[in-house]
Amino acid sequence: MSTHPFPARCLRLFLCLSAVFVLATNINAADSNPPEGFRALFNGEDLDGWHGDNPHTTVKAADGKREQAIADQQAEFQAHWSVDNGELVNDGQGPYATTDEEFGDIEFTLEYKTVAKADSGIYLRGTPQVQIWDFTEEGGKWDRNADKGSGGLFNNSKGAAGQLPLVLADKAFGEWNKFRIIQIGSRTTVYLNDKLVVDNAIMENYWDKTRLSPLPARGPIHLQTHGGEIRWRNIFVRDIPIDEANERLRGDDKATGFTSIFNGQDFAGWKGAVDNYEVIDGAIVCKEGHGGNLFTEEQYDDFVVRVEFKVPPGGNNGLAIRYPGEGRPSYDGMTELQVLDDTAVKYAKLDPRQYHGAVYGMVAPHRGYLRPVGEWNYQEVTVKGPTIKVELNGSVIVDADVSKVTEFKDDAPHPGKDLTRGHFGFAGHNDPVMFRNVAIKKLAE
Repeated sequence: MSTHPFPARCLRLFLCLSAVFVLATNINAADSNPPEGFRALFNGEDLDGWHGDNPHTTVKAADGKREQAIADQQAEFQAHWSVDNGELVNDGQGPYATTDEEFGDIEFTLEYKTVAKADSGIYLRGTPQVQIWDFTEEGGKWDRNADKGSGGLFNNSKGAAGQLPLVLADKAFGEWNKFRIIQIGSRTTVYLNDKLVVDNAIMENYWDKTRLSPLPARGPIHLQTHGGEIRWRNIFVRDIPIDEANERLRGDDKATGFTSIFNGQDFAGWKGAVDNYEVIDGAIVCKEGHGGNLFTEEQYDDFVVRVEFKVPPGGNNGLAIRYPGEGRPSYDGMTELQVLDDTAVKYAKLDPRQYHGAVYGMVAPHRGYLRPVGEWNYQEVTVKGPTIKVELNGSVIVDADVSKVTEFKDDAPHPGKDLTRGHFGFAGHNDPVMFRNVAIKKLAE
């Protein structure tokens, strides 16, 4: 007689079924191995690398008390967040799971599963939020556009790009949903379950009620808890390198209606201080110790210009806007937009209207959005009527109407600020600042 408690063929069947069960379990469980180029933010075992922080609570802390306000939330964080089967689990209460690390330009992926009538969200750079809804009518939030689905930038202004998702992409309750988020500066793209729901939209700064400040240059990721169990897994991030960030921000010039105005070889189509500039590796470079205004032969009314630039330590130059062809762009033209190494010690005490991106002497920029000295930056400037918008590395640092400016640096008048037409160019100030990939799109009158 066989010594097995059941026939060998039954044993083989049992082992096969066991193997299938184990395989299925592994497929459904969190995968702690990130894709190539990514790293895991959640190790699938414990809360290492995370802490609790409800920023809506923390922001109310008195000056100097922020760290204590966060410390006071840790016991509650530990009580309501746990790890189960390689998944980060919240019971619907407590402060938000917050990364210890802060992030700038990233590609970020995760999966989540939640329950009926709960909602949640993902805060980027400490700012709300990529929305997660119960999208069903039974969820009771169709009056807040929950029927449009998850993934939108919920706290953007009503009607602003990205505020509502482009398509409904949510899966049914009980199924895992997957986000892929790309954020460069304030520019945010969101895929939900492989469907594009936000297309390169500016994510507005919720914490600035005027909505004039861009997102912080860096900040943590928060996973919001809001009224029902939510599970998270496969939380991976990739830091986007500068060259890729610039390329993504720029997109395709021809496809978006831009025309190159620099051929990368010589100064065909340009005039002015041609002898004070040179072309090096496809870039326009102001010769060290030289300056002057290099500008296009053509003149422009309303336009958008794209340009990449690199400043050396202490570097100083400028973008001439509607320049009449003589005099100083900063005063006799509509303006000179500063191109400057804001970090240089010698510039520490400048007038705020002199730092990088400033409408010189008239409008101060938001600072802190330049890439490190010696790296290429991407800038897009929109000039329409009396308005100027400057977007630096994906963040809007100036958005102003110069016709309304009445206070000037040193009380010096700007007679050219109301010009409606002029040349575009560069205003050199003796430093080897570099420019490349210069393209313009004329705007319809």
